[in-house]
Formats: sequence, C-alpha cells, structure tokens
Amino acid sequence: MTEAPPRSQFLSLHLIETLAAVLPVRDENGQPKSLVFGGVERHMITSQARRRAERVHARDRANAGRGALKGRSMGVRTREWALLAARELETVHGWDKDRALVTTRAVMEASGLKFGDPKKRTVANLTKVLVFAPSDAGARIAAHIADRAAEVEEWRETYFDAQARAEAAKKARRGARKKTEAQPGADEAPEEVSTASTAEPSATVALPPLPKATRDAVLLALAPRDAVDIALYGRFLAEIPDSPNVDGAVQTGHAFTVHESEQMEDFYAAADDAKLDRKRNALDFLDAADDAGAGMTGYQSLISGTFYRHAVLDRVQLRTNLRVAGMAEDEAEEAASEAETEFVIAFVEAFPEAKKNSTASTGSLPALVLAFEGERPYNYASAFQRPVEEGPLSTGGEGPAGPAAVRRLLRHHTFVSRRRDDLRTARVLTYDPEIDALLGELGPPESLTVVERAEDLTP
Repeated sequence: MTEAPPRSQFLSLHLIETLAAVLPVRDENGQPKSLVFGGVERHMITSQARRRAERVHARDRANAGRGALKGRSMGVRTREWALLAARELETVHGWDKDRALVTTRAVMEASGLKFGDPKKRTVANLTKVLVFAPSDAGARIAAHIADRAAEVEEWRETYFDAQARAEAAKKARRGARKKTEAQPGADEAPEEVSTASTAEPSATVALPPLPKATRDAVLLALAPRDAVDIALYGRFLAEIPDSPNVDGAVQTGHAFTVHESEQMEDFYAAADDAKLDRKRNALDFLDAADDAGAGMTGYQSLISGTFYRHAVLDRVQLRTNLRVAGMAEDEAEEAASEAETEFVIAFVEAFPEAKKNSTASTGSLPALVLAFEGERPYNYASAFQRPVEEGPLSTGGEGPAGPAAVRRLLRHHTFVSRRRDDLRTARVLTYDPEIDALLGELGPPESLTVVERAEDLTP
C-alpha cells in the first residue's frame, strides 16, 4: 500500500465564476466596488463580504446538523451580547426584563466593553464594537449572574451610585470652568493664578471593580474557546486587553473581474397595485388618466462579469488556534480536518446575499475551482493582469471570458508547478459542461486530478 505524501502547511484555492446582472457588494453611495488592475478598472467583491458569507454558510450548516462540523461549537459576531444575556436571564432564569437588562449591561461594561450613548435608546445596550464570541456566551454570562444574583446586584447598585456621583462631579467641574471663562477679563492672563481656584479636583469618583469571579466568568464566556469558526477566521478585541485575540487561519483575497468592468444603470418602475386596480376598473377616460404612471421609479447599479477569487488555509495556524483554545492534540486534529472540509465547501458554495431576491445571485456555481497544497500561499492574480479581451479568436480575441480565464489559470498553474517542487495534490472541480469539455481538450497534466464534489478538493 502506497503511503500518502505528507500534507503541506497551506491549501490554496482559486476560483473562476461568471455573474450576470448582480450587485453582491456596494459602497456608501450604493455603487459597485471597483479597483484598477492592469491599467483598467475592474469590478470587485471585497474579501470582507466573501469571508462573512463563507463563515455564516459553515455556521448555519453546523447549527442545522449538516456537514462535517455538525455538533461543533460555532461563533456569533454581534453588538447584542448584553441583550442576549438579558433575554436568557428573563426566559430561563425568570428575571424581570428591565432588571435583567440593566444588570447584564453593567456587568459587561465593567468588564471593559464600551456601550452606546445611554440617552439613545437604539444603541444604549449595544457594544460599540462587534464582539465575535462562541454562540453560548450570552447563556454562560446569564447563568453566572443568576447563580450569584445577590452579590452581583449588590455590586450593581454600588456601581450605579458611583456612576451617578462621577457624572455629578463632572457636571460640576464643567460648570465651574464655564463660570470662570465667563468672568470679566478672563481672557487676560493675571500675574498670579491660584491653582486651587482653577484646577480640576485631583480626586475622582472611582467605580467599584466587578467581583473577580464575575469578571472571570465574563472573560471565559467571551473567550474563543472551542468555536471552530473563530479558529478559522480569527478575531480582534482590543477593548478587553486580557481577552485573547486570535490570528485567523484563513487568508482571503478580493475577487475581481478578469476583464475590464462595465457598469449598467438599470432604470426600474415599481407599480402601485391600488392605482392600477382603479385604472383597470375606471368607468371613463378621465378617471383612467388620473391613475396613469408608475408608483415609484429609480435607478440601481448592476454588474456582470467573470471573476477570479482566491483564498488560503493555513493548516498549522488552525491547529495552533484549536490547541490554544483548550483542545487536546487528537481532538484538535479531528476538528481541523472537519473545518478544512467545511471551509472548502463554503468557498465553493457561499455567496454574499446583497440583492439576492431581486437578482438571484446566490444561485450561481463556479466554472472552475483549482485547489493545491504548498509550503507557502500562491496567488494567481497576475495571470489576469492583462485583461481578457473577449471576442472571436479569428479577430485576435480570446473568446468568452469564462473559458478564456480557465485556460489562463490552468496554463499559469502548470507553468508555476514545473518550477516549484512544493506544489502537490492539485485538483480541479467544474460545474460547467463547457469547461468540463475544455478540460478534456486541454488534457490536464497527470499532477492535476479532476473531482466531482467540493469536499474532494482537499485530500
């Protein structure tokens, strides 16, 4: 029996896909995002949009009991952890809604998280930053608060009292400064200034620290622990210095069109059902004329094109993250293998959901996926630095952009792999019968294996 070759540190994924009349991601003005590459403008789908789509795809499959990660702990990225913990206190532990919310907000604020303006109801109980934590973090925080209710609530009242005194002292200092500035001749510098009369008090009202056991419980709840998607994609939480950050094991490039971009401004007219019903049932011409015209009109930007995108999985970093989170070596190895399979499936199947209903963008499948291992990441963006020129081959064009991009990508990989000894186990997958026929015509090298399922892209 032939022994399998050792696995390399990096799994590189490359994908060609064609999209028509979609808008997967947009800028602050509602316009498609773009970049300039090879001297021409290209449409772009940002790595942030891609990563979230892939992360949520894997999480939803796991939570639904499907895929390799079913039953594994996954993460949630939200500003609503205080609300989630309060809801748990209310529904599971029987607390009053207001009591639960003020308590969880105070506990998490004292742990180091900053919240929105308390005077603005919509953000008062939301953290200022998104916190990526295991999905059971809210339940864990609520359970601890319920177990130590008397201690936590006694601390809470002391905390609120100190906050009120601190705010009163702040207002007093602010009023004293305004009064001093308003005095006649305040803008003239006197020969001698009394420090005691102008300086702010050195003593400030100190907020009581959260009981150590409660703070430890909050930090443990928010810690990455065994959430597999946090180990994959990483997280950064600067507000609590002693809450561990995670260097992600996944690298994601911005997707871009292999050809020059062309943007379409789509004019639309939305019908008003009630108006059209009146017009349809009008008894004379004048009544019908009063109900003429659309209910609403406008423009939306749409893009079409063939995109190249790229991502990398660092297998060593993934296993390190899982081990640091507390997994034993055997369990970390098993979880890493499962995570790799789900990462590959999500890379192939997931798609940003912007305008998914009006453009059916999430129904697309890639024309080609190329996966291979190496001792370092490989990005083949340079294969498309010269934009694809669509047009008949007889007139100097490269034909349709999809097949042309596939030819370029495979030619580029074949060329590189002859010069790099570390590239191995290259596999390709296509969902396009034209590309499947093209692969047969090109006669891929022996080192390139054609597979029929996304999970087979990784050995």
